[in-house]
Amino acid sequence: MKLVKKLIPVLIMLFIAVPGFSNETTPAVRNTTPSEAAARVEVLTSRLNEIKAMDIESMSRKDKKALRKEVRSIEKEMKKINDGGVYISIAGIVIILLLLILLL
Repeated sequence: MKLVKKLIPVLIMLFIAVPGFSNETTPAVRNTTPSEAAARVEVLTSRLNEIKAMDIESMSRKDKKALRKEVRSIEKEMKKINDGGVYISIAGIVIILLLLILLL
């Protein structure tokens, strides 16, 4: 019984100390210069334009599904490239305005 009482905190500390594993892969988009990102966006938009210009009605169901997956992945990648803005909530704006009014 005493051994169990001593073993439980040790096991808890072990589980806390072990880092968790994540399935998330780091995107290749990070750590790129703006010129590289702009070039990648041009490549992706040209591919999207090629897909839009295709005759989709004559394609098989599998081909259409593959194109949909490709379009979704391109859109996700473009969103990751363009994501980097600063977002301020409305409550944050109200607080900033109140501070400016009080201080000025």
